[in-house]
Amino acid sequence: MSESLPRVRALLREHVLVDGHNDLPWTARRAHGYDWHGMDLTRRRADTHTDLVRLREGGVGAQFWSVFVPGNLPGDDALVATLEQIDAVHRLVEAYPDHLALATTPAQLEEAFASGRIASMLGAEGGHSIGSSLGVLRMLFALGVRYMTLTHNHNVPWADSATDTPVLGGLSEFGREVVREMNRLGMFVDLSHVSADTMRDALAVSSAPVIFSHSSARAVCDSPRNVPDDVLVRLAAGGGVCMVTFVTEFVSPAAARWRAQGRELAATSGVDANDYEAMAAFVRENLGPKPAATLEDVVAHVEHVREVAGIDHVGLGGDYDGTDSLPAGLEDVSGYPRLLAALADRGWSDADLAKLAGGNLVRAWHDMVAVADAADAAGDRPRLATLAGLDGAAGRGGPPPAP
Repeated sequence: MSESLPRVRALLREHVLVDGHNDLPWTARRAHGYDWHGMDLTRRRADTHTDLVRLREGGVGAQFWSVFVPGNLPGDDALVATLEQIDAVHRLVEAYPDHLALATTPAQLEEAFASGRIASMLGAEGGHSIGSSLGVLRMLFALGVRYMTLTHNHNVPWADSATDTPVLGGLSEFGREVVREMNRLGMFVDLSHVSADTMRDALAVSSAPVIFSHSSARAVCDSPRNVPDDVLVRLAAGGGVCMVTFVTEFVSPAAARWRAQGRELAATSGVDANDYEAMAAFVRENLGPKPAATLEDVVAHVEHVREVAGIDHVGLGGDYDGTDSLPAGLEDVSGYPRLLAALADRGWSDADLAKLAGGNLVRAWHDMVAVADAADAAGDRPRLATLAGLDGAAGRGGPPPAP
């Protein structure tokens, strides 16, 4: 055991640890039909990475719960499933009021942490969840969603994904309008999952800090899901935060190569590379087991983001319950103190550890709210643009018909 572990545990009692991304709601949907009481998170579970026991052991003081739905759901199914996911998180918080508290502002996050509860925020993972409608985006915000990842694994009509064939070369004009409306609302623009060109376009448009809720450094592990150094520099200039993820393929170069080779094989075998379960089974069958990752791999990413973007622009986003493999030492949500202790052993100060754990994200949230408040004070109104109107596409939404 690291000699720094007691020091880190004491630090996390005083300074909030904010995790940027946890997919427990989708796991609960698939395995338990959203029955939080039947699922019982007050005991240590063998079928999830997450429960209340291990969140407490991990010192997690605030959690963004992902309201993810698959990007290839047809028609209105994505919107319906997103609303069900949002409802599930609200009911999760209601089921455990002694442990969890909903937070839709940074002040509420801080109040929840001070009360000994885990602040619970919502993040929508993929622009497909709004059906190319700014009105739907506003309704997600009204229901408590405080970040939206612009894409998931598939392109949306107005933004390119990191793991799909580029169509737009970044954001369309409607995509830029989505970013502007998120700034006006006070919703984080999340650039995990998007192409590097989409990252650069969004950073050029956004007047508020943006985040990567669960991405690591591309210079350390060459995965399209990771952040190039030039983007880290621009992220820092805008006050944003890269929340380093723990997913094996995104932190281990060997695992990233295994995944890339698998995608090449899948392309010639008719397997959808963005169907995660089918893809994982296909790659294992053809290339053998996935190479393992270690806690030290994650340390390398955290320190690289710190070196390039600066200590004020790095955070943590584990992606627990959203992946089938994690580094040794970070197998579940109880592992955060081990990561921080490893960094303490390398000379990180308490002040820097507190920034990494959650201070940077909370600061960025306050900064984003200030941008939204200024827009409100200036009389900025909800945007009424449509995909069809800006991009000339057959998009959803639009003004109502004349009476």
